[in-house]
Amino acid sequence: MDRLFKLPPTTFIGGSDDVLPLKDILQRLENVYCQHIGVEYMFINNLEQCNWIRQKFETPEIMTLTTDQKRLLMARLVRSTKLEEFLAKKWSSEKRFGLEGCEVLIPAMKTIIDRSSELGIESIVMGMPHRGRLNVLANVCRKPLEQILTQFSGLEPADEGSGDVKYHLGMSHERLNRMTNKNIKLAVVANPSHLEAVDPVVQGKTRAEQFYRGDVQGKKVMSILLHGDAAFAGQGIVYETFHLSDLPDYSTHGTIHIVVNNQVGFTTDPRVARSSPYCTDVARVVNAPIFHVNADDPEAVVHVCNVAAEWRAKYGKDVVVDLVCYRRNGHNEIDEPMFTQPLMYTKIRKQIPVLDQYTKKLVDEGVVTEKEIEEEKERYESILQEAYTNAQRESKTYNKDWLDSPWSGFFGDRSPIKCDPTGVSEDILKHIGNVFSSPPPGNFKIHPGIRRILKGRMEMMEVRTVDWALAEAMAYGSLLKEGIHVRLSGQDVERGTFSHRHHVLHHQTIDKTTYRPLCQLWPDQAPYTVSNSSLSEYGVLGFELGFSMTNPNALVCWEAQFGDFFNTAQCIIDQFLSSGQAKWVRQSGLVLMLPHGMEGMGPEHSSGRPERFLQLCSEDPDEFPEINQDYPMHQLLDINMIVVNCSTPANYFHVLRRQILLPFRKPLIIFTPKSLLRHPDAKSSFDDMIEGTTFKRIIPDEGEASKDPEKVKKLLLCSGKVYYDLAKEREKLNLQSDIVITRVEQLCPFPFDLLKDEIKKYPNAKITWAQEEHKNQGFWGHVQPRLESCLRNMNDPRHITYGGRAVSPSTATGSKQMFKRNKRNC
Repeated sequence: MDRLFKLPPTTFIGGSDDVLPLKDILQRLENVYCQHIGVEYMFINNLEQCNWIRQKFETPEIMTLTTDQKRLLMARLVRSTKLEEFLAKKWSSEKRFGLEGCEVLIPAMKTIIDRSSELGIESIVMGMPHRGRLNVLANVCRKPLEQILTQFSGLEPADEGSGDVKYHLGMSHERLNRMTNKNIKLAVVANPSHLEAVDPVVQGKTRAEQFYRGDVQGKKVMSILLHGDAAFAGQGIVYETFHLSDLPDYSTHGTIHIVVNNQVGFTTDPRVARSSPYCTDVARVVNAPIFHVNADDPEAVVHVCNVAAEWRAKYGKDVVVDLVCYRRNGHNEIDEPMFTQPLMYTKIRKQIPVLDQYTKKLVDEGVVTEKEIEEEKERYESILQEAYTNAQRESKTYNKDWLDSPWSGFFGDRSPIKCDPTGVSEDILKHIGNVFSSPPPGNFKIHPGIRRILKGRMEMMEVRTVDWALAEAMAYGSLLKEGIHVRLSGQDVERGTFSHRHHVLHHQTIDKTTYRPLCQLWPDQAPYTVSNSSLSEYGVLGFELGFSMTNPNALVCWEAQFGDFFNTAQCIIDQFLSSGQAKWVRQSGLVLMLPHGMEGMGPEHSSGRPERFLQLCSEDPDEFPEINQDYPMHQLLDINMIVVNCSTPANYFHVLRRQILLPFRKPLIIFTPKSLLRHPDAKSSFDDMIEGTTFKRIIPDEGEASKDPEKVKKLLLCSGKVYYDLAKEREKLNLQSDIVITRVEQLCPFPFDLLKDEIKKYPNAKITWAQEEHKNQGFWGHVQPRLESCLRNMNDPRHITYGGRAVSPSTATGSKQMFKRNKRNC
């Protein structure tokens, strides 16, 4: 054991020594690897990174804390522990999802924030489940305790919003970090009980903040994600989010993940909760180092957190801190854990709390005295009691206190609420169209098919006509000229799923050489970001939602490859998009583009499921709204989402521009067509887009029959692409004088006023809603009660009839022949 061995260059246990006796080598290795830290890093295929990690753990005395650091760690543990005790005493029957068993989370997070602040970070965006959230808000983010405690009092909110339970709420706060003497902004994103759903939202917010600060390497803004062990292993969104971590337009340059690993999910043991050895194994797919640490050893936790912060700063890559701990109570404070984990909880009942363990250790080392510990506890208890007394005096609570990032200066005084005109000058349209229709300059070799497409666009420009792709480019380009950042994301958006967009042209002989025409419009334009995403809907839609919540003056769009592909992202739509403003006073102007239309392409390539979005809209179908001059704008303000199904490129152009020119932000759902992208009749003139023009909520029929409305036998109401099928059939049957076809372009908020006038115009006509979707799908369930409200308001005895396919459990048939037969029957 005393024999000397030369140390290899891949170890750092010798410090300045190159040679050590075998007994010292073993002792030092055991001290590093056989104590309270387990380091997983050997799967990382980079020698420099592996050696860096070794050095951070193997260098002699590197884990030793100074006396001041130990005293600070103790003070932070006191605050973490005492807050939970205080809440448990004052509200013994309330759920709070306390941190008992992992009180070390608070000093762990504060260590990461302190070290990151030293290394230049100025803003941190955090996402976390409910466990420990109140403690994090109070002791990490320093949210005023009075505001937290009023949430326990059941007070009514004095501002808008239905609110949410206290352990789902977020916040944003900028404060001085006393450890570094630098200001730091901390934001916790509000999120529901869908535990990991917040992960991509946090990443999108972080990326957006980095983008608008010009922080291209993530040196100023970073994210921290907290997880439970069961959810980290069980929720697929964790994997989706990890796979965004190094993509060019989605990377946040490293996230620090903290797993509160209390070894039980609700009542489920790890042995039936995952198939992998560790809950953190998912992180290995992106070569993230994983530091397992015993949460009852606070000094080991602090060391690991310092290393994690330094890794993220140096390499700009994800890292995982796995706090191996326990949960002292049940899933919430009312559950009885002995029902399901009797042996584990027999041991937990005997477990000495970490604060008691650590203070005893410090007293034994002579770092603090018993008196100093008691004084520290009493000091924080008096702060808690004072906050409690102040909270008792409050008569109201405020939902806006819980905003995760306020849009300072955006709302201002905007009364009366109105929208700026959405048309633009013809010169701007021509300039955008010419650049978008021209081949790249120089010797840039493009595909012959692209050359034909560009030529066709230029021919349209000559006759002042636009198709869908041109209208979209003109909407984006005109906003870019006005200083609005435009971001378009989703699978295959650069070319467009239907090969119609071509916003990125590829050199045919030189790899990775591209040309982006919309980035070349004006020298001082705002940036345009268009990026193919990973094959993910849940993760990417969550990311874009987070991006849209950072800056109101940006048009952020996500396009599904096919309409119903949003299915796998339904959680984001239900929990954040449709209800975020009501629950968290959180506006978002995110645009969802969902290709929609029955063309015989089978069930998954037909319907964007409009009925689902329309069901989520908070509009009373039985209440005919009061009509006044500002009505359309106030109707938009009162609704939670805007749903449109445009049938013309001009209307598509206007609705995209209106989305930014509105003085507030609402999610916009657009059911975009497929066959209309190249339909010869689905074109618009410059005259429909120039100054003085605007979005049309309905498009009335201006044909032969509309000239003599008394003689019209049938008023067909429809939405979207089916209009062109109906118009073609009407012409084929020579019924132009008997039937008028009116298009409803905006489904929500519903154009009650305009449709009332339209129905009144044709007093002798039967009224039919026509759609290509099945009767139990599409728009019928939404429009029927609203059209009946219009008729009731007019005292009109007529009823609305349905024209379209019968009910079906599937959105479409997979048989071309059956599709054609059903279409004829309609």
